[in-house]
Amino acid sequence: MDSKNISPACLDFQTPTRTEAERFFRFRTPTDLDGRSVHRLISRCPPLDANSVYANLLQCLHFSGTSILAETGDGQLAAFISGYVLPENPDTLFIWQVAVDPVHRGKGVALSMLDALLDRTIPAGVRYLETTISPENGPSRTLFQKLFSRRKAPFSKRPLFGRETHFGGGHDDEVLYRGGPFSAVGP
Repeated sequence: MDSKNISPACLDFQTPTRTEAERFFRFRTPTDLDGRSVHRLISRCPPLDANSVYANLLQCLHFSGTSILAETGDGQLAAFISGYVLPENPDTLFIWQVAVDPVHRGKGVALSMLDALLDRTIPAGVRYLETTISPENGPSRTLFQKLFSRRKAPFSKRPLFGRETHFGGGHDDEVLYRGGPFSAVGP
């Protein structure tokens, strides 16, 4: 399975409302037309690494099947999650970035989006989810631990990239979190 080969039937996010967040936001797959908006959103979400607009365009185009965005009722971008299926482990979805506009934080949108993304990718063969989190990023740690707990999925963590070894001191350490196996849709 790759990010573009997710069945279109799996792309429908109009599932029964499970959370408060889903009442206020519309979830959908990104398109290349969302790339610039995603770039602006990520720039408002430190400590996320800002990629080039081109990289965000490619995320929205090449990884649309494994990414998700949330819009407000008036069509404004509120949140974006980029992910891709690992080429060497096609049962693993790697979450690259989770960006929630500061005005929409604390509403449960990121957790609901991750649930929707898993609900979409599990039928296509995803059994595990991985992401990296810097030790100082408490909100991301809490988000993923909450997701794994809610899905009753065990998780492990281990150092992946070192501040000095991999980033030459210019970036915090990155710890790999791996959760799963996921076998059912929904929490």
